[in-house]
Amino acid sequence: MSNARKLLIIKTSSLGDVVHMLPAVTDALQQQPDLLIDWVVEEGFAEVPSWHPGIRRVIPLALRRWRKTPFAANTKAEIKQFLSALKQEQYDYVLDTQGLLKSALIACLSSGERYGYDWHSIREPLASLCYQHHATVSRQQHAVTRNRLLTAAALGYAIDDMPLAYGISLTTFPNPSVELPEKYIVALHGTSRPAKEWAETHWQMLIQTIAERGIHTLLPWGNVRECERAERLAQQQPYAQVLPRCGLGELAYLLQHAQGVIGMDTGLMHIASALDQRGLALYPVTAPELTGVMGNNNAQTPITTLAGEATADAAIIVQRFSDLLET
Repeated sequence: MSNARKLLIIKTSSLGDVVHMLPAVTDALQQQPDLLIDWVVEEGFAEVPSWHPGIRRVIPLALRRWRKTPFAANTKAEIKQFLSALKQEQYDYVLDTQGLLKSALIACLSSGERYGYDWHSIREPLASLCYQHHATVSRQQHAVTRNRLLTAAALGYAIDDMPLAYGISLTTFPNPSVELPEKYIVALHGTSRPAKEWAETHWQMLIQTIAERGIHTLLPWGNVRECERAERLAQQQPYAQVLPRCGLGELAYLLQHAQGVIGMDTGLMHIASALDQRGLALYPVTAPELTGVMGNNNAQTPITTLAGEATADAAIIVQRFSDLLET
């Protein structure tokens, strides 16, 4: 094991982007079973890489938080600790799959040969100057495929005949400390900006229709705005339940055991898809071709994506989702 090669992945955020990187880990370990893989990720998403059994060590950083108090003593101490963890190993591959100047800087601060996208394949072209090895990967490819192709180019294999597998379907997630109904769906009503949201009247229609089938609707939330909306949706709805604030692992447990999932363009939908859950993903304003949900190759009940005008007719969507629960 001492001669095993070592890979450092730099994929810091966002939640969906981090989930999109998991299949590349599965690929790499299929090709090099003895490969030791560490992962640099924002602290808020640090749980996600740890779900994959092939990740040896997660190195969290807190750029978002550090920017708020860059000169504070505790910030300086945390940065020093992060750099120490980053330099702890000499890596054979330092792979920046984020493709940003900030992630390229992290790559430069680590120890090892640096790999990344070339000038024409990357989101921030200047970042490509920081790499010693480059790969050409079309930006018209889905994010999952781009991660897989970049990793394959760095490690020297092809993904042509390799099934897509996130590698987390057998993960044991923490059971949330909340009493759960026997049958429930998860409604992921929150998203990163208001333009991506679905009208509350649509959600109310969904809750009522699902309740008629004796199925409860669980309403998670991640900020004050989402919590307030969840509470409004649950008013006078005995079959709707506002969840307490949950960690990502607890939410993954709820998604894994649900009858189905319906939700907006959000990272939690990507987790549901990675867990082979069935449901509907609604993309009112986002084009899903490059970052939409993508399931495992062996998914029996994949999540269906509806985009643009297809998300406007709530009655049709609610009926479609309700019928899906019967299959």
